[in-house]
Amino acid sequence: MAEEQIDLKNIPQLSKEDFVSDQMVKWCPGCGDHAILKSMEKVFPMLGVRKEDFVVVSGIGCSSRFPYYMNTYGIHGIHGRAAAIASGVKIANPELSVWMITGDGDSMAIGGNHFIHVVRRNIDINLILFNNKIYGLTKGQYSPTTPRGSMTKTSPQGSFEEPFNPGELIIGAQGKYYARGIDTNPKMMVELFKEAASFKGTSVVEILQNCVIFNNKVHELVTSRETKDDHQLHLMAGEPMIYGKNQDKGIVLKETKLETVTIGKNGVTKDDLLIHNPNNPNPGIHIMLSRMTPPKFPVALGVIRSVAQDTYEQLMTDSIKMAKEKSSLKNIDDLLRSGSTWEI
Repeated sequence: MAEEQIDLKNIPQLSKEDFVSDQMVKWCPGCGDHAILKSMEKVFPMLGVRKEDFVVVSGIGCSSRFPYYMNTYGIHGIHGRAAAIASGVKIANPELSVWMITGDGDSMAIGGNHFIHVVRRNIDINLILFNNKIYGLTKGQYSPTTPRGSMTKTSPQGSFEEPFNPGELIIGAQGKYYARGIDTNPKMMVELFKEAASFKGTSVVEILQNCVIFNNKVHELVTSRETKDDHQLHLMAGEPMIYGKNQDKGIVLKETKLETVTIGKNGVTKDDLLIHNPNNPNPGIHIMLSRMTPPKFPVALGVIRSVAQDTYEQLMTDSIKMAKEKSSLKNIDDLLRSGSTWEI
């Protein structure tokens, strides 16, 4: 099917190598950003988009070096303004495949206002949020997602601020698509990026990413071989919420709260488990899933929310078309000759 689409668009078959930049990748060895980059290089050739129609936009931060490392058009913007730039690019040319790359600090601190409004407007861009819960580029200050009590360069006695939960913020800002992955699972990232690209509207994919220098092992319970099976819930649409090394744990809804249960204990069966429905317009369960954190709960991974809605640029295009049809002014000459005129 993909090959037929490419032939119809007269697009040459692309490969990963077509998107590999000739620039030296200047991330620290072991940084999770490397895995995200490699996953993105694999995804772009799969999308049936001409190479010249990709645009990668970023702000400031370690993640924001991304445009240099993808062999596409790109814009390395200023701190917190990637959402504004990406919005303008997409609205100016809706045919482009626009990818916004940002970090938890770039998007949720100085860029917080732009971030919530690009999500609210549902502009058809793909937003990849690298969340290492720290400011890495500026050497280890606490960020809006740093856990309370964390000792950092700017909180030597421990942070006393309540952190943002990205998923909760996104859904609360009327976000229609939110997914979460981890940098240690490239296969999952590839699938999430592909699904995000196919969604019509603002798709946000949060990647739990490790900063080996300033916040090493911040996601350890979720990513380490010894503990990951009991702390990862892989969500699949229409499937019960099962997790655990032996696939014997699950999530149920009791009254208005999610709870963890063990299958086979206290009469609990697989049929009692909550079935994942990412397409439910009601965000209640999606918000609760986004809030689950270890050790009490597993972290929800996969597509948490995916609800269809008209995109901003389509509504804008329709509005302009309607205004043109209703207007008696068809060109600049009509405008100049409208109303009162006189000769000098």
